[in-house]
Amino acid sequence: MFTATVKSAQDEDISILIQKDNHSWNYLCDCGEASGLTVKEIQNIKAVFISHTHIDHFINFDSIIRHQIGIERRVVIVGPPGIASQVQAKLLGYTWNLIDENAIIYEVRELQSKDKYTSFELQPPLWNLKKVEESEVDYVYQNEDFNVSVVFLDHKIPTVAYKFEEKEKIKIDISKADFKPRKWVKQLKDAFEHQELDTEIIIDDISYLAKDLFYLLDIQKGDSLGIIMDHAPSIENHEKIETHFKSCETVLIESFYLNEDKDFAVKNFHSYAEQSGKIARLAGIKNPIPVHFSRKYSEDQITQLKEEFFTSFKQQ
Repeated sequence: MFTATVKSAQDEDISILIQKDNHSWNYLCDCGEASGLTVKEIQNIKAVFISHTHIDHFINFDSIIRHQIGIERRVVIVGPPGIASQVQAKLLGYTWNLIDENAIIYEVRELQSKDKYTSFELQPPLWNLKKVEESEVDYVYQNEDFNVSVVFLDHKIPTVAYKFEEKEKIKIDISKADFKPRKWVKQLKDAFEHQELDTEIIIDDISYLAKDLFYLLDIQKGDSLGIIMDHAPSIENHEKIETHFKSCETVLIESFYLNEDKDFAVKNFHSYAEQSGKIARLAGIKNPIPVHFSRKYSEDQITQLKEEFFTSFKQQ
């Protein structure tokens, strides 16, 4: 299960920490003000996901650098076109003559599309931008527990929305079987995971086809979490959101303006409460959370904005 915690004040620049139960690392989406982030949380970040590099989403990257130098491991950064040179520019803004080259490696995955990225490496003290490879993938990031996929939205520039999906858990219901659990259980799970239907499974010296034993498996769908930052309230954006985040469990979605300020939203390529709530409803999102509000609003106005969001979300 994922936990997403907004680490910035609700009237400040956005930054979201993502954690998963029984998982060792943290993950960060956008680098706004983030006064709630601790040094330990930053040092434990395995990957940073940037929606776009407007100042309110990237200004606090310096603090991430500050507390990660010296952790002596690789940190992945995923972001839109241009992110590699922008990360490099941040790093080159400081002097690193006392820092060893093994202090950290940043691997920057610069997205070209939803399923293609170019990866670069940056190491101290010179921070030369080294192109590593180009990859065509279904997921821009994955590990043993979950995958991350993306969709590009329009904010007058491309912005990246991220979906985190736990991998399915495959368990054996041994009560349905007349066999004792041995190494065949792992073989059967592997065959199911790779859809190798005709794999031979030997149990007590008898041969079975994997597909004939799939009835013994209990497939548990994993949790899902979406992060949707700045986007125009347009039909094209809404179609992409509805498709990519269909039935997502929890989604944190930009809701920058009150309904009364929707003209500003259209002009500035931002969403507003009613439209963010509506697309969350149309996408079948189970637990939508409005985030990232204009700094011009008071606490009472942000409360009003949230009410407008959920009124729209709950409409029949």
